[in-house]
Amino acid sequence: MHIPATLEQARSTLAIMLGVAATEGQPTDADKECIAAATHYIFHLEEQFGLAGLTPLSPYRLSTLAADPDIARQAASFAAVMALMDGTLNPAKLSAVVKLAGALEVHDDFVEDLARLALGDMDEAKAHMVHANLESVTGRAWATAEMEPWLQSYDAQPDPALATRFHALERLPENTFGYAFAEFYRDNSYAYPGEPGALNIEVAVPHDSVHVLAGYDTSPRGELLTSTLTATMHRSHAMSGHVLPVILSWHLGIPLNDVAGAAHGALDPHEFFYAWARGEDTVTDVFGPDWNFWWSAIQPIDVVREIVGLPGPE
Repeated sequence: MHIPATLEQARSTLAIMLGVAATEGQPTDADKECIAAATHYIFHLEEQFGLAGLTPLSPYRLSTLAADPDIARQAASFAAVMALMDGTLNPAKLSAVVKLAGALEVHDDFVEDLARLALGDMDEAKAHMVHANLESVTGRAWATAEMEPWLQSYDAQPDPALATRFHALERLPENTFGYAFAEFYRDNSYAYPGEPGALNIEVAVPHDSVHVLAGYDTSPRGELLTSTLTATMHRSHAMSGHVLPVILSWHLGIPLNDVAGAAHGALDPHEFFYAWARGEDTVTDVFGPDWNFWWSAIQPIDVVREIVGLPGPE
C-alpha cells in the first residue's frame, strides 16, 4: 500500500532524513543519494524538490507530520535507514532517530531496537529482530526454544509426500511460476520443504516466492532487497522484522546469530527505495492467508506477477 503524501509532508520527511545525516557533520555523498532516491521512488518528485532548500523542522512542522500516523511512521522509518546508511552503528544518529520518533509519536518496536543499538545492547536487539521476523511471517508469538526446531522441522520429521509435490513443479511448462520456483531451488541447491535441511514451508515458500517474482537473487544484495520489498508488501513488523535485520546483516556485516551470514555494503539507496516502492505497489500479499501457492504454481509467471502487482525486474 502506497502512503500518499502532500508536498509539504514529503519535504518534511526529506528534511528529517537530512537532519539525521547531519547529526555529527556534513552529509556524505551516500546520504545525498539516499535522499535523492526517496525523493524519486517514494514521493515521485523531481530532483529539485529533494535536497535543495531543506531546513530543520520546527516543533510545529513535526507536530503536523505526527498528525498523520502513517506518514509519521514512514518518516521515522526513513530516518532509521538514514542513520545506518554509512554502514556503521553511530550512537548519536541512532539516538537522534529515537528522539525524533518520540516527537512524531511513533512507538513501534523498531524504535526500541534502535534504542538498544544506540546503548550497545546488541544481543537484545538482534534477539528481538529474529522474533519479530518469525512473528511477522507466521502471525503468532514464539518462545525462543521453539523457533529453531520449528524452522528445521524436517530434519527430525521429513515429509516425503510434501517434497514429492515440490519436485513435481520441475515438470511444469517452462513459462509457469511453479517451474521458475523449482528452477530457483535447483540453481541454489536448496532442499525442498519436506526434505531434511529445508526451512519450514510457512517461511520458505512466501520468502522464495518474492525472490522469484521480483527477480532478486540470493546474494547479500538480493536478500536485502527481497526483505525490503516484503516489508512494504506485508507490513507486519516491517522495520523490526524485515528491514533492520537485513541492513544489519548485509550492510553493516553484523550476523543475527552464530550461523547466519553477513556482508558489508549491500545497501544501494536507489535499489533500496525502488524495492520499497515495488512492495508498496503490490495488491496481493504472498505472506497473507489469501495467497495460494499451489494454484499460482500452475499459472504463467506473468499472470502471477500481474495478480500480485509485481512486474518482473527491469
